[in-house]
Amino acid sequence: MDVELQVLKHLPRDPQLTVSVIDSYCQTYKDLFKEVRNYECFKYLHLGIISPIKRKSLPEIAKVVGIKSAQSLHHFIANSPWSVEELKKRRIKEIKSQLKGGAIKLIIDETGDRKKGNKTDYVARQYLGSVGKIDNGIVSVNAYGLYKNITFPLVVKIFKARGTLKQEDKYKTKIDLASEIIEELVDEGLNIELVLADSLYGESSKFIRKLEECRLSYVVAIRSNHGVWMPSEQTVRANRWCKFTRTFSNQKSEIRYIREIVYGKRRAVTYWEITTDPETMPENSTSFVMTNLTGNLKKTLGNLYGLRTWVEYGFRQCKQELGWTDYRFTKFKEIQKWWEIIFCVYTMISLKSPAFLSLNKSPEVENEATDTDDVEVSNHQQWNHEDGWKNVLNNLRLLIQPIMMLWVIFPWLDILPNTNLLLGLNQLIREINQCQTFLYSG
Repeated sequence: MDVELQVLKHLPRDPQLTVSVIDSYCQTYKDLFKEVRNYECFKYLHLGIISPIKRKSLPEIAKVVGIKSAQSLHHFIANSPWSVEELKKRRIKEIKSQLKGGAIKLIIDETGDRKKGNKTDYVARQYLGSVGKIDNGIVSVNAYGLYKNITFPLVVKIFKARGTLKQEDKYKTKIDLASEIIEELVDEGLNIELVLADSLYGESSKFIRKLEECRLSYVVAIRSNHGVWMPSEQTVRANRWCKFTRTFSNQKSEIRYIREIVYGKRRAVTYWEITTDPETMPENSTSFVMTNLTGNLKKTLGNLYGLRTWVEYGFRQCKQELGWTDYRFTKFKEIQKWWEIIFCVYTMISLKSPAFLSLNKSPEVENEATDTDDVEVSNHQQWNHEDGWKNVLNNLRLLIQPIMMLWVIFPWLDILPNTNLLLGLNQLIREINQCQTFLYSG
């Protein structure tokens, strides 16, 4: 709409455009932000978080997205009245919509990050998986989905240690939080074909009961000294080792060994040992697993259990690529907003992967793009044609390069005007925004 007409009719102005891939994704959430400025900040954060800058602090993001001050971004997170819960529900709804009923694996795990001092909410001395020891930090329980080879975040809940509770808080264990997550995601209607978790959750009868109440299949780790109640006249026996091929995400494979451990009589829940060496059973490559799956599991269970490590991949991308720990907030409601925005950005990248795009591929749109587009952006020398999450991130970073370059040099154009350069960059940005064929170039 014409700007002058908007002013005359007292209508809100249109939000500033960024790049089409971000604008189109963020449109899904637009109505959750009542003010145009807040919606613009939401988009700017997506742009800055997927950028290749090493530190995703608000001042650094402001620099690369062409904002003179980071104050507006800080205000958006600290003071703007948008709801984290509504944003999360909309994001999960979008994931469900894009899956079109496709089944996912659900992985539950906790992660901890070191934090200095004691001013940040819910920071305490506790075990932090990121450093492998007890230290001062913040811990959360997370749920990630896995569809084919693509991870996507679903829910995060902070663990509030007893000594950090506020007056309105109720203490909840990590098991309590994980059980709540399961219930939430079942209520959202996601098609969960399998739940994977480590021994913290596998050893919890409460967590297992929740999975069984929700009629979910599971493969969970248990401790090597796991006990099962059985009559005194019954014994524990180990079946013969069976060889199977463990296939990794990079398609490389190795030989592994698996055997069933039977406690008395075989029952609905079965117990297994998986190892690289049945003679020595090295501690760091031997797993004890419990499952309610049925059928011939000797050839499949090892690979299914191996999918649990994808959650570590998700944690790594959140922290190394998207700035999970780069916030400078001390109040949890602000940290929670930052984390949800990180999840939104992660989800955007996942939904642009070939695995998801193939679910929503329209032959008509593809043919139209082939007929009308003058440029195939995937011909860029640095374009990555693999189908992994980081490959998609690389390609999205290429798409945002021109607009970020424009913002970097714009202050120089104030001093040394160069109309041809400005027009050329704007034309490049416009042509990239109009090109849609990159969506299917994987």
